[in-house]
Amino acid sequence: MRRVFLGGFLVWLSAAVLAEGTSPNPQAAPPSLTLEEAVERAVEQSISLQINAIDLKTAKQGADTLWAQFFPSLTLGGGVSYDASPLTEKTAQYPSRDPITYTLNFRASINLNERIFTTLDGIKLLYQSRLFSYEQARRQIEIQVTRTFYQLLTQRENLSIREEVLNLAELQLEKNRISFENGFISNLAYLQSRLSAETEKLNLSRAQTEYYSALREFLLLLGYEQNTGTRLEGSIDAAPFEADPEELIREYLPKRPDIISQWQKIEQLENSRTQAFLSSRGPSINLSASYDGNYYRNFTDNLSGSITVAIPLDGWIPGTMKDQSLRSARAEVEKAKLELKNIEDTARAGIRSLAAQIGDSWVWIEISRLRVEIAELTYELTEEGFRNGTVELLTLEDTRNRMAEARQQLLTDELAYQTMILDLAAALNVDWREFSRRGE
Repeated sequence: MRRVFLGGFLVWLSAAVLAEGTSPNPQAAPPSLTLEEAVERAVEQSISLQINAIDLKTAKQGADTLWAQFFPSLTLGGGVSYDASPLTEKTAQYPSRDPITYTLNFRASINLNERIFTTLDGIKLLYQSRLFSYEQARRQIEIQVTRTFYQLLTQRENLSIREEVLNLAELQLEKNRISFENGFISNLAYLQSRLSAETEKLNLSRAQTEYYSALREFLLLLGYEQNTGTRLEGSIDAAPFEADPEELIREYLPKRPDIISQWQKIEQLENSRTQAFLSSRGPSINLSASYDGNYYRNFTDNLSGSITVAIPLDGWIPGTMKDQSLRSARAEVEKAKLELKNIEDTARAGIRSLAAQIGDSWVWIEISRLRVEIAELTYELTEEGFRNGTVELLTLEDTRNRMAEARQQLLTDELAYQTMILDLAAALNVDWREFSRRGE
């Protein structure tokens, strides 16, 4: 289960970081790494997030310079001509005429058509969409890194459990060796204790291989060298999490990524509908002005301007192509609003379900903690009975294994609990740190 979870994240993050090109020369891994440092490093290394930042900057520039849409088209021109034709009766009366003619012209034009205001709305919507995409991508990276960091902490704690179990098995082996040499236990019992110790060594070796392999991959994806000497600072301290579903729905439902995306879709469709209306039924205005200067013998100039208004008529006639296009745009808006209602209903059900699962998961943690307490006490009593000769070696080993399994199950339950909180934070599109503080 843990391998599948971690493998899925490694594939995701490699597509977001390595496949896009991490640093060709990874930096040396630090001796210790906190969760905050890992998240910050992953955000810095994400090429996709850097691309989103560039797109966001471009969209913001367009939103900050909306006046550019009204800026007129300006042209400036000039020329020089030479007339080398012979004198005629008409030009003979000007014997001192200058054959060189100078011209200068300047023109300004602006077209205030029906699309100008919808274009402005489209630029604003594009910026909002890019901003949302950037924030969502950043939070996804943060949550995915946090999940893997918690996963690695769980694996490291599992190593501690395996090491303790191995120490107990080796200690019991040494006691059995002395007892066997003094004739207090049989050769079979001694061989069984040896088998138990060797089995625990193998279990510890496998757990170490799994942990250090995952740690190397994690460091590599953060742009560090594969150094297994790096220690992850922190622990999974599960605490009760107050998750009132109705309060979460009121406070965070509008922040869900799918709902925000659907609202943006509706705004875009509304913008398209307005544009379709103006295109099929609205007037368009064109303003233009020009200035011409000419120097022959005397300087002459001319200033002119024009205004043109055009009103389409076919859009007002029912059944025409433009009328059908307008009706289709209205229908798309209505469909998008119905889809939004469906998304909101599904989101409410999902939030309630996750909140209920978090509550049940905390109950399981409390049960697991009680199970660990019972397993540890049972092992102590069983070990005492084995020393007194009232309990067999196989029973002692079975009790020790159940104690290890209870501790591992507690780790698994705590990891699942933290993962559910992260899932809820991702579903509500809020900062995972904010949710972590709720549990304090």
